[in-house]
Parts: sequence; structure tokens; C-alpha cells
Amino acid sequence: MTWTQWFIFIIILQIIHGLGTWKLYIKAGRKAWEAFVPIYNAVVLMKIISRPWWWVVLMFLPIVNLIMIPAAWVETARTFGKDTKLDALLCILTLGFYLYYLNYVADVNYIENRQLKPKTSAGEWITSILFAIVAATIVHTYFFQPFVIPSSSLEKSLLVGDFLIVSKLHYGPRTPMTTVGAPMVHDTIPVLKKKSYLFNDNFEERNTSWLNKLQLPYLRLPGFEDIERNDIVVFNQPADTLLDMNNFNPDRNYYKPIDKKTNLVKRCVGAPGDTLEIRNGYVFINGIQNKLPPRTQLQFSYQISLKKPHTTQGEQFRFFDLLKKIGISDGARLNPNTGEYTVFAATNEAIAQLKIQPNVKEIVPIKRTPGVKDDIFPRDANYNWNIDNFGPVWIPKAGGSINLNVDNIALYKRAISEYEGHKVVTRGNQVFIDDKPATGYTFGQDYYWMMGDNRHNSIDSRFWGFVPFDHTFGKPVFIWMSIDGINDGLKNWSFRWNRIFTTVSGNGERTSYFIPFIVLIFGITFFNKWRKKKKAKS
Repeated sequence: MTWTQWFIFIIILQIIHGLGTWKLYIKAGRKAWEAFVPIYNAVVLMKIISRPWWWVVLMFLPIVNLIMIPAAWVETARTFGKDTKLDALLCILTLGFYLYYLNYVADVNYIENRQLKPKTSAGEWITSILFAIVAATIVHTYFFQPFVIPSSSLEKSLLVGDFLIVSKLHYGPRTPMTTVGAPMVHDTIPVLKKKSYLFNDNFEERNTSWLNKLQLPYLRLPGFEDIERNDIVVFNQPADTLLDMNNFNPDRNYYKPIDKKTNLVKRCVGAPGDTLEIRNGYVFINGIQNKLPPRTQLQFSYQISLKKPHTTQGEQFRFFDLLKKIGISDGARLNPNTGEYTVFAATNEAIAQLKIQPNVKEIVPIKRTPGVKDDIFPRDANYNWNIDNFGPVWIPKAGGSINLNVDNIALYKRAISEYEGHKVVTRGNQVFIDDKPATGYTFGQDYYWMMGDNRHNSIDSRFWGFVPFDHTFGKPVFIWMSIDGINDGLKNWSFRWNRIFTTVSGNGERTSYFIPFIVLIFGITFFNKWRKKKKAKS
């Protein structure tokens, strides 16, 4: 729905609320009209049920309000003497319409100074858990979100098994667009493997389904930093059409709202307004090779020829162990016909160490030849681009304009249609936008080019094009845990102590703040115990 439609919807809800509670407001010593005034009626209701004013804020936050609004219904019933478990259940199951019964039928009286504390220990537990979920959801949605690195596309900057803290404050918190869903989970409920939100995924019905009308328009709070070139960014995959992020089987029959698309982490190598080109695997911006941060190590695939090919499994295993020791974590593949090895992700440092091995004859980079076409963006016959030789392409920026024709429309059609909501077609030698002839277009938002440092093992912008700003949601700032072998079973886990409690960005070697953190925790604990003992003596 648009903001206007949401405004009308909220006004209707206020009328429903007023009609169902105005007599209760009067019994509480308030005026009947106060039950109908939007927002003000919620402030008055909090006074009636003896709850703090900030509950009103929580009742208007998406996802959080799914807990707070039913809590307000239950508290209203309790304020008028209906405080049994059955009353609470009726409030929730009737979606608050139980208050109509209290308002028009039941003979209830206002309890001004009621006991707010739950009567049973079970009630205390439930209350504590609900408000813990509310607090965690607010932090998760608007401040910081945990994230686990699932793939090796950013090795060696970020490793598989790194547990990150992603800041949403840097680029500005994005308010939830999907209003009905489970708190603190993404698109799939763990264990149950069920969709975590209400939405019609059918691609053909996405714009007509009543369920999808519950979507909020995109809104972002101000941030204190712009996305800069070479930043590591967490974003929603633009081309995601998966039913859930655990099963990678793209299918255009499914559609997902922006905030429920699969979370990815890549490096922004191209900013809005840049002209990007990839030459022999290296990124050039406006004709100049992109200079990467000190901790960045690009990785490519290589073919290794030996002076004396390995003929036994023992020799092969020892070679694989050597590769692992020098940092080639993705392993290698042996061609039994030629005796040559192919490694899929090696840094310059690792290749330098391999070259000095006595049995290594030759190491040749495996890179695509310019002009040999890969099945990548923009998937058009006019562009014979591949993963190692790509572009040049201009990255759209908000307010920036581009001349359009049938030759270059393939580069920008997805951005104009799917991300900016226009109908784009070509007829003969003419481009039409919203059924009108167009020779140019001015973009409404910024776009970025995201790539992995592991250049031959990364599904990124080379495959699905530009990343719109409304798909970005955070900047990784901290590694709080790092486990080697995270996908190999619990018994194969190994903690990377040198990465725990380290920053994502920075120059030079990583510095772990784990020991200072432990010292600080013990210091605070012992100080609090000492203070309590001193207070008890006095």
C-alpha cells in the first residue's frame, strides 16, 4: 500500500478502536471523544491501563506491534476486572473485539490502582520473555544485526564461520516493509523450515494479492555515513527468487519483498556515477585500477603443472596439506589424465610460496579471454562480456541521467523496471517507458556494484547487475566469534582465537580485544559485588 492508503487504513482502525472502547474510556474518567483521536487515544489508553507512554511508540513499530497491540488488549481487559487466562485468550483470538463485549454487554468497573505484577510465576516468565523479544527485535531491526559468513566469496577479509555484528546505523536503519512476520528471523523459521512472513510469493499475483497490500512503502532513517567504494556491505540480493534462503534453486515463479530477500555480504567496488570496467579480473574505475584496502587479498584460479606428476594417493594428500598450510582453503582438483592440479582460490602470496616448491614446474592463471561471452549480466547478444573482462558500464546515481537506445537498454532495463517501478519495452528501434517513447531516463536512487574478493567463486553484480540503495541494510563492523569448519559438524569446529573480537576494517594485522573484554567483564562483576557488600554493611 502507499502512504495514503496506509493513512486511511489507520484512520479506519482508530474508528474501530473508538467504537469498541468509548464507554470504557468514560468509566475510567475520560471523555468519549478521546477514544477516537489517532495517537492521542493510545496515549490516554496507556494512562488508563497504567502503562508507560513509550508503549505507544512500540505499538506503531512494525513486527514489534504484533506483540504490543495484543498486550494492550489484554491489559485493557485486566484494567476492567477481566484478568483470567480465558479473558486474555479471548482478547487475542478475537483480535481485540472482545473489548466490544466489555464495552457494550458486560457490567465492568474500572480498577484504578490495580496490581500490575503478574499473579503467577508463569505470568512473570511470559511477560519477561515477551519484553525480551521486543527489546531484541528493536535492536535487531534498527541498530545491530548478527550475521554469519556462509561462503568464501570474501576470503581472506572475511572467512566462512565469521560471526559478524552488522551496524544498521552507518547507512541509516531501514524500517521493515513486511509488516506481518516472526521477529528476529529472516525469510525462514529455523527448524520448521517454513516461511517466516505473510506474503503471496506468486510472481504473477504479487501486485494484486490483498495479502501483499500489507507491505509498507520503503522508508529509511538518516545514517551518518555514505556507502563508499571498497566498503564491505550487507544487502538483500536483488535477483533473489528463492522460496527460502536454504535452497538455492532460482525460479522466476516466486517473488519476495525487498527486506526478505537473501542476505549477502560483498565488497562495494563501484559507487554511484562511476564507470566500471573489469580487465583480466581487476576492477578499473573511471579508467584507473581500483586500489583495495590493506587487508584485502584477491583470489583467482590457477593451473599447476608438476615436474614429476604425483602417482600415489600419499603424494596427493601431502600436496593437499601443503595447499592448506599456505592458505589455499578451497582445496584443489587433480586431473588424472595430465597430472595437473587446479586450485580455485589462491592469493598472490600463496602462489609465490607454491612457485618455490621444488616439484612445481609452472603455475598459469585461469582467466577468461576478452570477447568470450559468459552467461552473466546483462545477458544480451550485444555484450560479449565474461567474469574476467567486463564493461565498461556506468553505475546509475540518484538524479543522474542516461541516454537510452535499443543497444544499451539491456544494461538499465532491470533497474528502471524492477527497482524503480516502470514498464519498459522495446519496439523496433524505439524504447518505451510506461508506454511513452523514451530517449533517456533520470534515476531515482543510487546504485552500487558489489563483488567478492574471491573472484572465481562469487555470485555477485557480474551475474545480476546493480544493487539499489534500498536493498542495502548494513555495514559489518565487528567479528565477535570465528569458527573454522563451521559447516563440517560440531566435532570439527576449531575457534580462530586471533579473529575473535576483532574489527572488520582497519590497517595492518588484526588486533583481538577478547582478553580486554573478559578483564572488563570480571572487573565490572567484582566491582558490583564489592559495592553490594559495602552497601549491606552500611
